[in-house]
Amino acid sequence: MSTDEKQNIKLLKEERLAKAKALKDAGQNPYAISTGRNISIEDLLKDFDALAQKKESKTLAGRVMAKRGHGALIFIDLYDGTGRIQAVLKLDEVDEKSHSLFIETVDTGDFVEVTGIPFTTERGAQSILVKKWRMLTKSLLPLPKEFFGIKDEDDRYRKRYLDMILNEDVAKLAAMRSKFWNTMRSFLLSRGYVEVETPILENTTGGAEATPFITHHNALDIDVYLRISPELWHKKLMVAGIPKVFEIGRIFRNEGMSAEHLQDYTQLEFYEAYSDYTKGMDMVRDMYILVANEVFGTTKFNIKGKEIDLSSEWETYNLTDIIKNHFNIDTINSTLDEVHKELTKQNIKFDPATTGMGRGVDLLWKSVRKQYTGPGFLIGVPKYLEPLAKSTEENSSIVERFQVILGGSEMGKGFSELNDPIDQRERFEAQQALRDAGDDEAQMADDSFVEALEHGMPPTFGFGVSERLFSYLMDKSIRETSLFPLMKPRTK
Repeated sequence: MSTDEKQNIKLLKEERLAKAKALKDAGQNPYAISTGRNISIEDLLKDFDALAQKKESKTLAGRVMAKRGHGALIFIDLYDGTGRIQAVLKLDEVDEKSHSLFIETVDTGDFVEVTGIPFTTERGAQSILVKKWRMLTKSLLPLPKEFFGIKDEDDRYRKRYLDMILNEDVAKLAAMRSKFWNTMRSFLLSRGYVEVETPILENTTGGAEATPFITHHNALDIDVYLRISPELWHKKLMVAGIPKVFEIGRIFRNEGMSAEHLQDYTQLEFYEAYSDYTKGMDMVRDMYILVANEVFGTTKFNIKGKEIDLSSEWETYNLTDIIKNHFNIDTINSTLDEVHKELTKQNIKFDPATTGMGRGVDLLWKSVRKQYTGPGFLIGVPKYLEPLAKSTEENSSIVERFQVILGGSEMGKGFSELNDPIDQRERFEAQQALRDAGDDEAQMADDSFVEALEHGMPPTFGFGVSERLFSYLMDKSIRETSLFPLMKPRTK
């Protein structure tokens, strides 16, 4: 912001502070304790004709979005978050002192209360003829012009509240996000799932490969981690005998930022005993179709220029076959050196000294996954890529895992959960070796979870999907669909 802009804002603020004082001098509190509003703008507009015919007085409240007119006739556009309406102040309808005070003290951005009669103007505009008014909240800083809005993306994210005021589509995100998660919640509750809450602070992280956030717990004087997944807690509930659980909550991963990745975000995870990943595919497909219809009113989407219909037949892609066809790499029998050479050939950065086959094969897959539009399921995943999934009966080197593929991106992951404690301990040890070699994303060995498995966990299916799915179906970046994305503080 330039020096001149800062000076202009300072002058405007001083002017509005003077108006707040004028309100006090006139006996009005510029920051009212309560309001006498008895109807929302949305409800008034729904029943407008009947109320106008009855000439029934109503009291509205909202923000002044625009102010027009001079002298005896003033028009304002009032917005209360549910709708907009025009309020009309005529000198012969309002006390002269009150009318003058309105002209002198009310600005766009202020919250006011108006009481009056609904009527339709000669131009056909549904309006309310004001009989009395009072200030609810005097704004000290002006709103950006509605027509121009906030053009700078950095400013929009920092001042998201202004972006929502000026762009109703952004404001609708809050309601759409709520419906998105509640549709999934209702879907699971209707199938007998129990909603649970599990710890965010953990002694060890597990359930995914990611770099965790570390913080210090003062009372216990120990370092703890912000969870990267609630998976291991949920599987302990399977051990406990609760057959169906789910959780919608925040998880935290201290990794890079992109159009598809945040560091803290909302995720759904659910787990069902006596089920497996083949049954899970049908359930997940049904849930995605329901969410699409309930939240977006369609199953057809254009995502990054690709047409996707969730109600169409879902494809099945095999990761092992894809890597073999594109790179002539056998995900089971090829060596780390061969994978490294192929990555170098593809100009993909990779350090074999600190990362293993799993990261290398995953990088190869990521380099070609945009070619697979979906909707579909990616299967045929090597065991070293999923240390928590059960091996297939046909091939112990492949696990029963799928990922939902939409528009060339991964939009959810599920698998038949590993419940063999001996196998699980061995896989944890392999992951810990990768961590010890410098791979911060490898999973930590969790002895308490292995001990829980030793008490016995039934065959279980688990699935997780993050808010990335919401942003993808909106065809927007995940930062755009987040209400308040994290921003680096500005330097003064």
